[in-house]
Amino acid sequence: MISTLPTDKMANAIRALAMDAVQKANSGHPGMPMGMAEIAVALWAKHYRHNPANPHWANRDRFVLSNGHGSMLQYALLHLTGYDLSMEDIKSFRQLHSKTAGHPEVHITPGVETTTGPLGQGITNAVGMALAEKLLAAEFNKPGLAVVDHYTYAFVGDGCLMEGISHEACSLAGVLNLSKLIVLYDDNGISIDGHVEGWFKDDTPKRFEAYGWNVIPAVDGHSVEAVSAAIHQAKLADKPTLICCRTVIGKGSPNLAGTDKVHGAALGDKEIAAVREALGWTSAPFEIPADVYSAWDAKATGADFEASWKQTFDTYAAQYPSEAAELLRRLKGELPAAFESTVTAYINSTLEKKETIATRKASQNAIQAYAQALPEFLGGSADLTGSNLTNWKESVAVRADQRGNHINYGVREFGMSAIMNGIALHGGYLPFGATFLTFSDYSRNALRMAALMKIRALFVFTHDSIGLGEDGPTHQSVEHVSSLRLIPNLDNWRPCDTTETAVAWAESIKRHDGPSTLIFSRQNLPFQERTDAQVKDIARGGYVLRDAPNAKVILMATGSEIELATKAADALTAEGIAVRVVSMPSTDVFDRQDAAYKASVLTRGVPRVAIEAGVTAFWHKYVGLEGAVVGIDTFGESAPAGVLFKHFGFTVENVVAKAKAVLA
Repeated sequence: MISTLPTDKMANAIRALAMDAVQKANSGHPGMPMGMAEIAVALWAKHYRHNPANPHWANRDRFVLSNGHGSMLQYALLHLTGYDLSMEDIKSFRQLHSKTAGHPEVHITPGVETTTGPLGQGITNAVGMALAEKLLAAEFNKPGLAVVDHYTYAFVGDGCLMEGISHEACSLAGVLNLSKLIVLYDDNGISIDGHVEGWFKDDTPKRFEAYGWNVIPAVDGHSVEAVSAAIHQAKLADKPTLICCRTVIGKGSPNLAGTDKVHGAALGDKEIAAVREALGWTSAPFEIPADVYSAWDAKATGADFEASWKQTFDTYAAQYPSEAAELLRRLKGELPAAFESTVTAYINSTLEKKETIATRKASQNAIQAYAQALPEFLGGSADLTGSNLTNWKESVAVRADQRGNHINYGVREFGMSAIMNGIALHGGYLPFGATFLTFSDYSRNALRMAALMKIRALFVFTHDSIGLGEDGPTHQSVEHVSSLRLIPNLDNWRPCDTTETAVAWAESIKRHDGPSTLIFSRQNLPFQERTDAQVKDIARGGYVLRDAPNAKVILMATGSEIELATKAADALTAEGIAVRVVSMPSTDVFDRQDAAYKASVLTRGVPRVAIEAGVTAFWHKYVGLEGAVVGIDTFGESAPAGVLFKHFGFTVENVVAKAKAVLA
């Protein structure tokens, strides 16, 4: 990475690519890439350990562009250093199906570690990555053989630090002493609305010092040497580091630099010509001189970095073969060979015990069983461990000086969820974290990002309805389950008893193409009897739990309302009305089944009644115009759960009346 080319020419290559790509697209954000160009040179040309030929090399440094609107900065770096990102890809910036989307997207662009754009989530993902690195290093490294040993770098802007999630994540990072997390702050004083002092006057260095960070203030962000020296200093710290870089947004633009005009719009042909003249950049748009390419090319050094690590790993594998195999398995995301047998044994145990317990307790029992086969389990809770029940007998709390497998996230629901995303993206762990279902609202955008990125993260939500009782409407979930079902690629499970809970956990763990939510009750729920075939069908998301020949009406429900559906079925049967009861623990999974299976469960032409202690609108997709829904379209009340269910119409009498009405 050592080059004799002047660093200003390397930085100007970034500026040229950024302004030209934005101009061609007539859309984008040229100001940040132009302002952070020297910071990028300092990091990527002097410190960043990566291999463009293998973007997934296990021990690479991680780079997160938290201020993701400046995506052309990252695309320029990836292109110049030798990743599989061509100049044609750069020219296709912000175009349909290109590798260069408006904001960086993981799995789309080689070298992009996480999808960023919603400000504050990138830095929070970076905290998760740094935490995963620290825990893996403590678990696997041996004296003289550091096979997990890399840094996580993040670029952030004012917007990231205004977002509340940055407070949640950076506070926890300081508590946990994530010393291999280095954040470079683009302190340019400009956001979309103009000069930020009218709405953002935090003393940022003091704020991060209060978190327990190492802070390097007032660095000249346009001096490659100064930024590089700060990064070197950060590597010597025993805590996370914030490097505050003073910059001019849009640097190089004679008429727009330092103003909001350069933040989020193309510069225009006239100003781009002025930039070229001011910088002495004579190359045509999308043309990079050979000496610039040569200076940036990281393929040879990247190969050396990986080869050196491979030599270390081979020595490690020779001395510690089982540990080496385990680390590789976990980094690949493969499940242990014993997992399926563990699942089968545990599901069978629930069938034998027939327990009547809250599904949150059933969840804890499932965690306890599956954790024996999953050393990659990394649990946690947002200050509700004793209520969410996400700990298990062998769980050990993660602390700054203690390797563990359970994280006390504190009252940081959004931060927890985005940190989990970062842990999952890093690899080596399967994270799950919990809070009350009503607080899924706080973490919703992180759930959306997990689904968008198709990552394996498990979000546990307990106290799932008015059934939590006296805490009242602020804590009672009404719209939450249905709203979570609206998020594409998010599997939502709301099981009714111990067996469905065991299956829900197992299916969520086995899923590799997206996240899942696991939604549980506070109150006890009765065990439901099933045949072996029915147990198998739970994994299909919906199945016939009880049936009768020539059923005249279908009652479908989830979670705690399955008990009500079965009791209503008994009452209807006593009156000579044949009833089918359908359990739908995951409508998302059920909807992916083939048409024949779905028709076998929800027989065409048979009237339907859906029952769920939440908003009714969602269920009309299943019951149609002629069916009925027993639900709740208001907020709850503060009272014991039994009183509330009766008050809101969750009674056998009401379900029977609805069933008779659809039969009329």
